[in-house]
Amino acid sequence: MIKRLTDEISFPDYSETSIDGIIAYGGDLSVERLKLAYSKGIFPWYNPDEPILWWFPDPRFVLFSNELRVSKSMKKILKDEIFEFTENKAFEQVIDNCQKIYRPGQHGTWITEEMKSSYIELNRLGIAKSFEVWKNGELVGGFYGIEQPRIFCGESMFAKVSNASKAGFINFVQKYSNRYELIDCQVYTPHLESLGAREISAKEFVKYLGE
Repeated sequence: MIKRLTDEISFPDYSETSIDGIIAYGGDLSVERLKLAYSKGIFPWYNPDEPILWWFPDPRFVLFSNELRVSKSMKKILKDEIFEFTENKAFEQVIDNCQKIYRPGQHGTWITEEMKSSYIELNRLGIAKSFEVWKNGELVGGFYGIEQPRIFCGESMFAKVSNASKAGFINFVQKYSNRYELIDCQVYTPHLESLGAREISAKEFVKYLGE
C-alpha cells in the first residue's frame, strides 16, 4: 500500500515503491520536502485534480554525459551559431513556457501554479536552474531542473522552433560534462533517447546519489 505523507518531512524506503514507480502521495511542495526528495532521487509528478504523487521509477531513464550523441545536422546547427544560450536568465519564463506549451497527446499540464511557485523559490535559493535558448533576441526554447552534487535532475523542456530544445540540451551537457556524471531524465522519451539517454536500474541510479 502506498504511504500517505504527513507534516513530517520524510519519505518511505525505496522498497515501498509501487510497481508503477510511485513511492508516496500527499504532503506538500515545501522547499525542505523538495530538497529531501531530490537528494533521494524522488520527484513530484501529478495532475491538478490529484493529490501530490511522488515518484521513484525503476528503471530510470538517464543520460550519461560521456554517452551524448550529436547528429551531423545538430553539429552543423551548433557550428552555425543559429541559437544563443544562457542560464538562469529567465527562469520564470522558462517554467511558464513549459507549463503552457502544447504537447501532442497531452491534455492540460502537470505543472500547477503551486508547483511553479515552489520551483521559483528553489531557483531563488540556487537549487533549481534554467537554461535558455534564444534566437534573434526571442526566447525559443529551454529547460529547467534541480542540481545535485553529481547529477542534474531535468524537469521539463519546451521549444517554439525546431531543434531549439535539442540544441540547448546538447550545449548544456557538453558544457557541464565534468560537473554532472549523468542527467536524470526520469522517464523514457524518444526525443532524449535519440541523444543517447538509456534506462538503468533504480539500484544503480541510487549509487550516483551518494546513498
